[in-house]
Amino acid sequence: MIKIYLKKYYFSLLLLLSFTSFGQSKLDVKKEFEFAAKQYEGMLASHPDLTKFPQSTWPDGKPRDMKSDWWCSGFFGGSLWYIYQFNHEQKWKDAADKWTMAVEKEKFNTRTHDLGFMLYCPFGNGYRLTKNPVYKDIMLTGAKSLATRFNPKVGLIKSWESFKGGYKYPVIIDNMMNLEFLFWAAKESGDKELYNLSVTHADNTMKNHYRPDFSSYHVLLYGENGEVLAKKTHQGAADESAWARGQAWGLYGYTVMYRETKDKKYLDFARNIANFYLKNPNLPSDMIPYWDFSKPGEERDASAGAICASALLELSTYGGKDAKTYYNSAVKMLETLSTPAFKAELGKNNHFILMHSTGHKPGNSEIDVPLVYADYYYLEGLLRYEALRTKKKLF
Repeated sequence: MIKIYLKKYYFSLLLLLSFTSFGQSKLDVKKEFEFAAKQYEGMLASHPDLTKFPQSTWPDGKPRDMKSDWWCSGFFGGSLWYIYQFNHEQKWKDAADKWTMAVEKEKFNTRTHDLGFMLYCPFGNGYRLTKNPVYKDIMLTGAKSLATRFNPKVGLIKSWESFKGGYKYPVIIDNMMNLEFLFWAAKESGDKELYNLSVTHADNTMKNHYRPDFSSYHVLLYGENGEVLAKKTHQGAADESAWARGQAWGLYGYTVMYRETKDKKYLDFARNIANFYLKNPNLPSDMIPYWDFSKPGEERDASAGAICASALLELSTYGGKDAKTYYNSAVKMLETLSTPAFKAELGKNNHFILMHSTGHKPGNSEIDVPLVYADYYYLEGLLRYEALRTKKKLF
């Protein structure tokens, strides 16, 4: 996740927000990061083994840990970098480095599309904050691994090896989140092909993955020449429903696409996704969605709210008639997540910051539990909010 506070965009960001904050907020970013640091001290103490990455909680309440080849392995290191970014304490830098390097071997992993999450969240933040050349080299290798999953005949990065029903080329909306990693690698390496394949993937996703109301399917199944064979879901309630986290992935991804290309079609598309999300009649008044927009009254998904909040903050900086709505909605989401309704008590929740996320309800997995990536995007959202609120070069 390349951040809106990268140097080349910082001054334009200040100009766009020179009209001052859109309103007073209850958010106390310092307080929230102090809590996060205390909570994650417990997480570090309970995880001495660098091969067991914090993920969630099992139904019996025990911590659920995963190996480095799990798609979420980079989020814990990324969150540690965010804490270090805020407080500048050496112990957090040291911890972040340890958990970042613990994922290094995945740079050679060509059987996953999730290397953006796995490598760019920890190594990208680490490199941004320290300029450690080791991090850069690891990411460039990982980007080449990720690029092997792009088939020019199909025009998309393959997500999984197969999908039920015998389909051999599934592509999920989550894949939009990996393009930021490839854009970074294209700039750092001078490899224009990484840029081009990212644009091609985004364009084909925009053409095929979205409905007229700008809601997204979860899984598209492609044939060997790029023909769409079927449109399905995996983690959503139904093939034609709007899985909440999928909508957030797409919003974030197309906001990044505009940042990296300056092509207005992506800005317009991101705004349309945001408007579907924010104007949905089933979005609760506290702005944290149910796990699927077709399932009001069921479990919430704090992770979708956190991802959406972070994306909306960036989207608000690009102006337009709804910029104020995007900003205020993002702030409301972060405010809600910072209340006892979603934020854990110190020392509880297996030391995760947020409660009430939903990972894969149709698979009876990770239902109403903490999720490591909910914490990551929550912390990212707080940092983005603070940057916009203070109009200072904090990063």
